[in-house]
Amino acid sequence: MTIKISFKYFTKAKLHMLLPAEIETKTLIPALRAILAKKLIEDHKIREEEVSKMLGVTQAAISNYVRGTRGDPELINKLLAVKEVSTMINDICNNLASNMAYTPSSLSKFIGLCNYIKSSLLICDIHHKLESNIDEAICKECESMLLKGPGSRF
Repeated sequence: MTIKISFKYFTKAKLHMLLPAEIETKTLIPALRAILAKKLIEDHKIREEEVSKMLGVTQAAISNYVRGTRGDPELINKLLAVKEVSTMINDICNNLASNMAYTPSSLSKFIGLCNYIKSSLLICDIHHKLESNIDEAICKECESMLLKGPGSRF
């Protein structure tokens, strides 16, 4: 037996919400990759092909990051304006540029950066830009979970 669900109901009921992981994949990670790609190419003089291998994306994606056609420029500027984020990004770049691209340390630093952006609630600003009509009760509950950190339970 096949059950059909009308998504119109869910839209009208406003039950749709973006999860922090969706925000990360749709906006945050592309912005961070754009920052890293530009820094590695401009500051460390690493070729696009090598940067693409380091970041696990195609050379065409790196070209788009560098040209600014991928990664939200406003978000990139906002992230770079946060001292802690900028420091972590520079540390990751230095790590990648020193032939440590494929080490657990590099991966750990990138995950740490994403976790910092969530736990400092910077991700909430990104979310509010994407969805302006967020239910405040849901927002506060999500915020509470983000402050508790990864692996916390409700």
